[in-house]
Amino acid sequence: MKTILSYVILLHLCLMAAACSTSNSETPNPTDTTAIGNATVWVTTGDKVKLLEKQNPVPIYATQQQQLTNEVTIDFNQKLQEVDGYGAALTGSAAYLIHQKLSQAQRASLLQELFNTDTGIGISYLRITMGASDFSLSNYTYNDLLEGETDPALLKFSISKDEEDIIPVLKNILEIQPNIKIMATPWSAPAWMKTSQKLGGGKLKPEWYSTYSDYFLKYLNAYKMHGITIDALSIQNEPLHEAAYPSMLMEAAEQTAFIKNHLGPKFQENGVPTKILIYDHNWDRPDYPISILDDPEARKFVAGTAFHAYGGNVSAMSTVHNKFGDKGVYFTEISGGRWATNFSDNLKWNMSNIFIGTANNWSKNALLWNLALDENDGPTNNGCDNCRGVVTINPNGTIVKNEEYYAIAHFSKFVRPGAVRVLSDKFSTESKLEQVTFLNPDDSKVMIVLNSGSQPVSFSAAHINHFFQYTMEAHSVATFYWK
Repeated sequence: MKTILSYVILLHLCLMAAACSTSNSETPNPTDTTAIGNATVWVTTGDKVKLLEKQNPVPIYATQQQQLTNEVTIDFNQKLQEVDGYGAALTGSAAYLIHQKLSQAQRASLLQELFNTDTGIGISYLRITMGASDFSLSNYTYNDLLEGETDPALLKFSISKDEEDIIPVLKNILEIQPNIKIMATPWSAPAWMKTSQKLGGGKLKPEWYSTYSDYFLKYLNAYKMHGITIDALSIQNEPLHEAAYPSMLMEAAEQTAFIKNHLGPKFQENGVPTKILIYDHNWDRPDYPISILDDPEARKFVAGTAFHAYGGNVSAMSTVHNKFGDKGVYFTEISGGRWATNFSDNLKWNMSNIFIGTANNWSKNALLWNLALDENDGPTNNGCDNCRGVVTINPNGTIVKNEEYYAIAHFSKFVRPGAVRVLSDKFSTESKLEQVTFLNPDDSKVMIVLNSGSQPVSFSAAHINHFFQYTMEAHSVATFYWK
């Protein structure tokens, strides 16, 4: 009996000790698993099983749910460059196909798909060509003359060619997206102003610099008469490249002189708000725009530098930004084509280099080349015969959305003009993850993540007391949107 009583007393004392120990312990409270919000998620996979497909919402918690190897911290208070928009080029060929080869109903449906933010992908930035390019139905400028003629007063200036397809389609687009930004770029000055006396190749003669500046002013005013505002223009497409199609060499020193002595002062005198962009060529020659911006007289007229991606590395954009942080950098052209047909590889390359890559290197936009081409990758004008459009328009009016469409969509639908990139960590190289994060004008938040690897990868994102976690599928892109 005494043994049993001793055992009972001992057990009671042990329980009391355990209770005291528990009450005095520093063991943390259980993790709070109550979600304080949700992020919507849209995914595209390289195998095309998911194409900008909305997924189940991702819960956002006030406390971190588990420690993961791949974690990024976002600081929405550290604001970087402002976004102008995302889109492609409405070339002469693209405008012709949309305007002439689609029925009214088909055209309306496609434009809603491309430009409506709610029901489509909300493209917010377009590039158009000043005159013909390698994707036009013919060679032309706005002041074409017979051989040996000149027109110093530009009395024969006319944008009638643009009034056939480009301007009608732009007006249709403006009805859907009235605040869309439009950038214009010439491929060549009129032949009579050039050393070659033809549209393909040659240089602009110095004696016509002033007249060519007037040509730009007339262009802007002519478009304004149609209710179309040109937000920015570059001086010359690919100024270090001559070709059989409209093209014109313009060395950095020549572009500097043209801007500081002619175009810049005329824009200033006439109160023209259109931004002047320089270079508009590949990443491999950042010395070109730097030499122009090194000139203080030219620099005061320049809003920024435009880049293409047919050579060099995206880091060139940061090279220019780091030297001239008060000037914008812009990404204005790259094309996919039949030289690379793997959907997954193309999606990943575009996301890594052109969309996530340019944004993380200070770009205010990202534009692809032809918005639309036909089933034969045309019509072409002595240029690329195997370039791929963002969409393909087939003879019967059916539309094929190419990988470029989905690459644009992951940004354009969610990252709206006026958004700012915010400071955020980089994932490790080993993770195969890349990301960029934005804050929209309405305070909504957007994070775009690429998993370029062949395995699913989990990550977590944190901002102060907000956390979410997600597992990225292999070869996939995901856009996260939350408020």
